[in-house]
Amino acid sequence: MPKVSIIIPTYNAMPYLPATVESIFKQTFTDFELLLVDDGSTDQTVPWITKLTDSRVKLIQQANQGASIARNTGIASVQGDSIAFLDNDDLWQPTKLEQQVQHLDRNPQVGLVHTWMMLIDEKGQSTGRLIKTDAEGWVWKKLVEQDTILNSSVLVRKTCFDQVGVFDPTIPRTGDWEMWLRVAAKYPLGLLKEPLVFYRIHSKNASRNLQAMEQEFQVCIEKIFSTAPSDLLHLKGRSHGFANVYLAWKALQGGDGKQAAQYSQQAFIHYPQLIFLSQYIRLNLAILVLRVLGSEGYYKLLSQLHSIRRMLRGQVAEVRSQN
Repeated sequence: MPKVSIIIPTYNAMPYLPATVESIFKQTFTDFELLLVDDGSTDQTVPWITKLTDSRVKLIQQANQGASIARNTGIASVQGDSIAFLDNDDLWQPTKLEQQVQHLDRNPQVGLVHTWMMLIDEKGQSTGRLIKTDAEGWVWKKLVEQDTILNSSVLVRKTCFDQVGVFDPTIPRTGDWEMWLRVAAKYPLGLLKEPLVFYRIHSKNASRNLQAMEQEFQVCIEKIFSTAPSDLLHLKGRSHGFANVYLAWKALQGGDGKQAAQYSQQAFIHYPQLIFLSQYIRLNLAILVLRVLGSEGYYKLLSQLHSIRRMLRGQVAEVRSQN
């Protein structure tokens, strides 16, 4: 029986899926099974998977029902003690699983362990931006304000799903946040403060239906706080505020400055203290730059900033290797 089960929900992802799967085959930890849950793809995803010769790979097919149901389909078929999730366009560092398995083995009380992440572009090139989180230990209060756990970074004990249930199929876009909150309510979380996941930013993961995502956030937040203690209800405004900040960044990613500004305004209405936070300041600065320079100028400047960040991070890494 494999120690770890890896679940990849996939739908028409051939531009990125081969690189994603290759990052799994490069893992230093090898005692795993890989469940590729095809969610009704119409491209060459299924023929490509069937050509894989690694005996650890299993193909599961279903009609198109969304990522949450695809993950649940995978969970129902796993054999491992722990489950890792990986989106079909993200990548893992080679030691990601090894370090996480060791962390869970050393900390039997921990329900899941996650990691920091590095942003990459469509071509797999680093943007130089490192996304950190300090969500470690008993962090429900912190996590309910803002989702800082990337789905592709999680290794979770299978027994957690026995305790808290599986993903809610009615909120496919925000269901991972709600799921990790259920886990965080019963277990302390582990964290590896190292970017072991590469999160790919591209045009298709800039949600093409922000209104649907906005509605899901509202449903998700209402569900979360429907069972929260009364002394924590004051956090609801913060949840809505940070959700709108996330939507604003998604709108910017798609080049819609007007929509981004509207979400930024809604974020402030829900949680006025955001104006003192650096991420909200950066957001509104980015909106202003997009308005002044236009889409072409904005993305050109963004590309230059990515190059500078990559250079600086490369210099830091070189200095560390010499010390």
